[in-house]
Amino acid sequence: MPDFEELARNEAYIKKVVRLEEDRFAATLAQGMEVLTHEIDNVKAAGKSELSGKVCFKLYDTFGFPFELTEEILAENNLAPDKAGFDSAMESQRQRARAARAANERLDVPDLLNVDTEHLTRNETCTASKVFAMWKDGKLVDELHDGDSAGIILDCTSFYAEGGGQVGDVGYLISELGKVQVTNAKKLPDGTIYHEAYVEEGQIKVGDAVEIKIDADKKLSSARNHTATHLLQAALKKVVGNQVNQAGSLVTPERLRFDFSNFEPVTSQQLADVEELVNEEILKGVDVTIRQMPIDEAKKLGAMALFGEKYGDIVRVVNVEDFSCELCGGSHVKNVGQIGRFKIVSEGGIAAGVRRIEAVTGRAAIKDATHQAELLSRVSALLKVRADDLPAQVEKLLAEDKSMRKQLDELQTLKERAEAQKLLVGVEEIGALKYLKGVVQAKTPDDLRNVADFLIDKLDGGVIVLAAVNDGKVSLVVKADKKAVSSGVHAGKIVKEIAKLVGGGGGGRPDMAQAGGKNPDGLPDMFNAARNILAKL
Repeated sequence: MPDFEELARNEAYIKKVVRLEEDRFAATLAQGMEVLTHEIDNVKAAGKSELSGKVCFKLYDTFGFPFELTEEILAENNLAPDKAGFDSAMESQRQRARAARAANERLDVPDLLNVDTEHLTRNETCTASKVFAMWKDGKLVDELHDGDSAGIILDCTSFYAEGGGQVGDVGYLISELGKVQVTNAKKLPDGTIYHEAYVEEGQIKVGDAVEIKIDADKKLSSARNHTATHLLQAALKKVVGNQVNQAGSLVTPERLRFDFSNFEPVTSQQLADVEELVNEEILKGVDVTIRQMPIDEAKKLGAMALFGEKYGDIVRVVNVEDFSCELCGGSHVKNVGQIGRFKIVSEGGIAAGVRRIEAVTGRAAIKDATHQAELLSRVSALLKVRADDLPAQVEKLLAEDKSMRKQLDELQTLKERAEAQKLLVGVEEIGALKYLKGVVQAKTPDDLRNVADFLIDKLDGGVIVLAAVNDGKVSLVVKADKKAVSSGVHAGKIVKEIAKLVGGGGGGRPDMAQAGGKNPDGLPDMFNAARNILAKL
């Protein structure tokens, strides 16, 4: 019989996650509907009957609109989707994905089925070995020369092979006649470790004795970051909640990246608490114990395992007493005190329900702290206050800036209205209507609309056509008062016609409509076209 105890225990959290997912999807759909509505208006304004496949694919790829949903909404508006264009965009994305996968494929490895690799070993203390096999351009070779890039397998290696989110070790293989740089170490499907290498000097042959020189500094830096990743996960569970589970990680000598399940951002206070908890553990200087044991015994200890990961009967358990216990095959420090310092540098979402924390340790954390201190010192010097007084000084400057911006906006509004007032002398009478046109200074479509709102109150039976030019682009607004609308004026129809003359399109209500264009030279013809439309009413 199924055990639903865990579901019952997490009922509140499950409901919260479902609600957040519903809200997020509803918001995405709402954004998509705005885009689709706008595109439908553009298609109709252009006199077309089909929505481009590119737009259909954007709705699918960005906003989660199934093609069938877009097709149904278009049908309600007597339009159709460009199915061929949609399929083409979909295929282009598949090709980009395939190309990206191909670019990330490992060094071409030849067929090694007939090569006996059973006696090969990995020993963390190994400093000397022999070259067992080498290949170049996907073919086994007996020797390599200066400038060759290749794969190399050793009889015994102490290089850690890329896995569990940790990058492989780097270093050198030095033979009597050659020097080979190892840029990474990886595993073949059968577990055999091979080294991605570049011959810097001389030559190297199969059977040559080599001295192994791993970059100890980078290896220790990776170990610091890997152990810190374990401490980070344990701290997140304590501070954020048990729902936190690893969803991916990257451990390099320079930094660590930890992806985890959580359906809302981690607050700044929670991040501060997590960072403090990890650093407190580091200060305790507790030994990191690593043991091989049966998996059932590891489970009894409470060791965390990665969901979906395959483990053998014997597993490697990395334990920081009373704080963290995980199944892991990576590199780790002997004592948490070797981590030195832990610093979170960023937190953010990377997918629905998945967050990402990036952090640094050791020298990188010290370097980050020094950099932050230097920035603080420079800002203190610029503002001529002590570092402790910076928050109050910044708040004061922000308040002053807000006040000045408000005053500038008010002055700009007065200037725009003063300039707009001058247009009133050019009001034309077209039958019972009053027609006002002109180009005004307005930085945004909203500013342009505000000027039109100001002027329309000055007219009786008035129709206003205003334009603003910024960076070579035209913003256009048509405004009609109630009397003009009752006389048959429709601002939306007018703007649809005249916007073509400035290389644009738009639409709107009978009393107000807006548009945009990219041809300022067409403004005189546009104003004349508006006059002719009114004359025909």
